[in-house]
Amino acid sequence: MAASDVAVGIIFLSQNVVGALGNSSLLLHYLVHYLMGFKVRHTDFMIQHLIVANLLALLCRGVPQTVEAFGVKGFLSDFGCKLLFYLHRVGRGVSIGSTCLLSVFQDMKISPENSSYSELKVKSPKYIGFSIYLSLILYLLVNIMIISHMTGKRSNNNITIMRDYGYCSSVHTDKTSQLLHSALLTFPDALCVGLMLWASSSMVLILHRHKQRMKYVHKTSSLRSSPESKATKTILLLVSTLASFYTLSCIFQICMIIIYNPHWLLVKMGAIVAGSFPALSPFLLMSKNSSASRLSLSGLRNRKIPDVRRNM
Repeated sequence: MAASDVAVGIIFLSQNVVGALGNSSLLLHYLVHYLMGFKVRHTDFMIQHLIVANLLALLCRGVPQTVEAFGVKGFLSDFGCKLLFYLHRVGRGVSIGSTCLLSVFQDMKISPENSSYSELKVKSPKYIGFSIYLSLILYLLVNIMIISHMTGKRSNNNITIMRDYGYCSSVHTDKTSQLLHSALLTFPDALCVGLMLWASSSMVLILHRHKQRMKYVHKTSSLRSSPESKATKTILLLVSTLASFYTLSCIFQICMIIIYNPHWLLVKMGAIVAGSFPALSPFLLMSKNSSASRLSLSGLRNRKIPDVRRNM
């Protein structure tokens, strides 16, 4: 086994272990507090779906990539390849959709009472569960088409009709069909990323305007230091990280479509980039360690707080 394969295997293994531990610990934290009867807020509900989706996306691609990098070949059947690629795509999509909902919902929560969507701000909590499950159903349906393209590694296949992913292969079609297929799969993701960027820009503008106003008002508390502000900054960090890795991942995917029989390093780098956000996101959520925002491991408390914060 070449030294380059060992190095790539170590990177995959580290990414999987760190990401699995981070997501699992955060999920266990929410599960324990739920079983103890603590109130689950709307942001908690969305974050829980984000964590489960991250684990699904990370493990369904990261584990077989790690095994293959350490020299184990042909360990997945056709069914195994189809199932793992499908679950990875669904998990990745739900992760993007949940982050999108987090950013849009938070934008509504911190928006002024006289904003253009003040009525929607009041009604939005009622549609969070529906939106999450709609996102799940959408990605379950859209990614069905990937099943027909994936297959296990077979030595008797003609390499001219197969695209090698290391532990699995996909049927190689003409570039026009591949571009159409990729565009259809990418459209929901791109729509969510666009909504995230719009909501993030709106949140940054709201925080900036409030900061400018507070320069002339002498108060001990403000939105900048409030739980809403801290949660907003955490979500902005989460969105910017996802958008960065998503852009890089799209670049790698386009390169693999354009380049016939791409180099193994390009395939591995694309897989590493795809697994970076699921591995890092739990630590981004825990980075703003505030009990009021409840986006960290020490952030849940069973006590009454004002309505404007309880439903944040």
